[in-house]
Amino acid sequence: MAETSSLQHTPLHDAHVARGAKMVDFGGWHMPLQYEGILAEHRAVRTAVGIFDVSHMGEVDFTGAGALAAIQKLITNDAAKLTDGKAMYTAVCYPDGGIVDDCIVYRHGPEWYRIVVNAANIAKDFAHFREHAGSLCAIENHSDDVALIAVQGPQARGLVARLAGDDALLQVPSFGFASATVAGASIVAARTGYTGEDGFELFVEPARAVAVWDALLAEGAAPIGLGARDTLRLEAKLCLYGNDIDATTNPLEAGLGWVVKLDKRARGDEFVGGEALARIKAAGLQRALVGFRVTEAKSIARPGADIVDAGGAGVGKVTSGGPAPTVGGAVGIAYVPVGLSAPGTALTISQRGKTFTAEVVKGPFYRRPEA
Repeated sequence: MAETSSLQHTPLHDAHVARGAKMVDFGGWHMPLQYEGILAEHRAVRTAVGIFDVSHMGEVDFTGAGALAAIQKLITNDAAKLTDGKAMYTAVCYPDGGIVDDCIVYRHGPEWYRIVVNAANIAKDFAHFREHAGSLCAIENHSDDVALIAVQGPQARGLVARLAGDDALLQVPSFGFASATVAGASIVAARTGYTGEDGFELFVEPARAVAVWDALLAEGAAPIGLGARDTLRLEAKLCLYGNDIDATTNPLEAGLGWVVKLDKRARGDEFVGGEALARIKAAGLQRALVGFRVTEAKSIARPGADIVDAGGAGVGKVTSGGPAPTVGGAVGIAYVPVGLSAPGTALTISQRGKTFTAEVVKGPFYRRPEA
């Protein structure tokens, strides 16, 4: 654990401390783990609305006539499909197909794209972007110039629209974004998130972040820490970089093949890792990232636990796991041989000298009612 004084702070740090949040070291950032409690915060997002400080995330801007070409060279998805005010989820890969990061790309205009990257990867991603596409356009790290507040839950969009006095925000499509004003601050409201719920992520200048945060709290939003953020994303079976995906995994085996558009290479939009991913796809996958439900009461699989065969030999690895407050029981995510990846397949998990059973399940563990 690093000394608190050595950790980075978001513009909302003092607001978390003043509210009595339990603060922890999260990848070099002093961040709130919980306020009222992980279970209560999880339920608040599933039933009403919660707000998260995600200002530690990074923002890198690509500007100029070659912005689209630079983006296309770096991401596995096809940014040519984006129009102004639209965003897309994607992976960024190394030449061998390993994952640099998973990101969201936002098109503000034909010569301005923004990529939001994971907090722990900002420096690494920025260096990768400059190395492979720096000659195509201006690439600038604006991570210190942007605060980001996620507003998530069934009441989230209504709350933001009410604060902005702009019902047009209710018409923003999934993975769309629009400008608005909240608490006197100019914001960009993007209909994206990491919880399995609907809502917005609000981009705001750091000096106005506290005003926006306080306005959301005053309207009844619950502050949510990193603990509930993890249980929420796990129920939605959303990958966490550093756990479920990293440089040693590729997006095809990680279940992210839907964001790998190999066909764009045929029209000249070659991208870093594209050739390797084409070879991997042609050869066939050896393992797959699957979701599973623990079938033994009181057992919870944790990251690092082994998936073992009948003889006790390790054949796979749990990458994420924990309780699933909304759906009940315990769930997890693991890499297993392709032969063990079909829904309904029984798995044996070995953890701390004990074994217990689980079953592979299809899709996310939780889907919001209207999804």
